[in-house]
Amino acid sequence: MPSSPLLLIADHRGEGLEHRLEELGLEGFRSQVTTNLRATLRAMDAEVPSLILLDSLSSEGVEELRALDQARAGDPPIPLLWLTRLDGKSPLTGALASMRNEVWDLADRSAPLEELRMRLGRLLSESRLLSEIVELRHRAHHDDHTNLLRVGAFQARLEEHFSAAQRHDLDLALVLIDLDRFGAVNKQHDHTVGDILIQQAGEIIRRTLRTEDVAGRIGGDEFAVVLPYTQKVDAARVVNRLVDEIHKLSGRPKGSKREIVVSASLGFETFNGRDIDSVETLRRHAERALRAAKIRGGNVGVYYRQLEPSEGEGVALG
Repeated sequence: MPSSPLLLIADHRGEGLEHRLEELGLEGFRSQVTTNLRATLRAMDAEVPSLILLDSLSSEGVEELRALDQARAGDPPIPLLWLTRLDGKSPLTGALASMRNEVWDLADRSAPLEELRMRLGRLLSESRLLSEIVELRHRAHHDDHTNLLRVGAFQARLEEHFSAAQRHDLDLALVLIDLDRFGAVNKQHDHTVGDILIQQAGEIIRRTLRTEDVAGRIGGDEFAVVLPYTQKVDAARVVNRLVDEIHKLSGRPKGSKREIVVSASLGFETFNGRDIDSVETLRRHAERALRAAKIRGGNVGVYYRQLEPSEGEGVALG
C-alpha cells in the first residue's frame, strides 16, 4: 500500500513551527521536521516529500533556497512555501533570483493559518496540474507498449545528436533492430503474445542502454537506438549484447501453448562527426546493414562498414 504524502517542515530557525501547524489540517499528510539545511537535504535524499514548508534561518535565506531549489528540481518540482519576514526591510532580491524552478510561494512568518492553508493548497493544485501536463507530454512522445520514444520524437533526438556530433567532432552510432519472423508469431499465436514480446524487447533495450542513449519504437516490431559518444568497438559490444538478450526471450511466453524462438536482426552505422554528410545517409547505411542481417538469417548484428559491396541492397525490410 502506498504511504500517505509527506510534508517536510524545514524549521531551520527552530521556533516550533510544527506545533504552530498542528491546526493547519492538511488531511492525509504525514509530517517530518528538520532543523537545519543539512538535515533537510538528507531527509529529501531518504524520501521525496510532496510538499516543503521552509522557515529559513535568515530572512534573506539565499543559501537555503538555492540548495533546496536544486534538490527539489524535477518535472514537476517539489512545491515549496517559504516563510520569511515581509516587512520591507529584509532584502529578497538574492533569494528570489536563486529560485529557478516553478511551484513555489512565500508568506510572512506571522501569516495566519488560513493564509498558509490557502497558499499550500494552491501549490498542491499547481503541482497536480503540472504532473498531468508532464504525463500527457510523456504519453504524446512515448509508445504505450514499450515506453520508448515514438517515431517523431526519436527522429528529433537523432537529428539533435547528429548535429551536435557534427559541430564538436563527436562519435555516434545508430542501431536499427527488427524482430525476426514476428509476423509468423502473430499468425500462430494470440496477438497478446506478440504484444508481450514487444514489451519485453522494449524492456531489454531500456535495460541495456546508458542514461544518455536514446531508444525508440519506429514500427510494429522495429526499434532504433542512438548511442552518443560511442565508437564502433563499443557500439558493436552493445549490438552483440542486444542480440544475446533478445534471443533469451525464447521459450513459452505467457498466453502461448508452445515454445517460440525469439531473435532479432540488427544493423548499425557509426559517425565520427566528419565522415557522413547527413542523418539520412547515416540511417540509410544502418538500414542496409539491417537488411544484410536479415539475409544472413537473423539473430545477428551487422556493421555497415564491414559489408561486401552489394550486400544488403535491394531487399525489403519486414
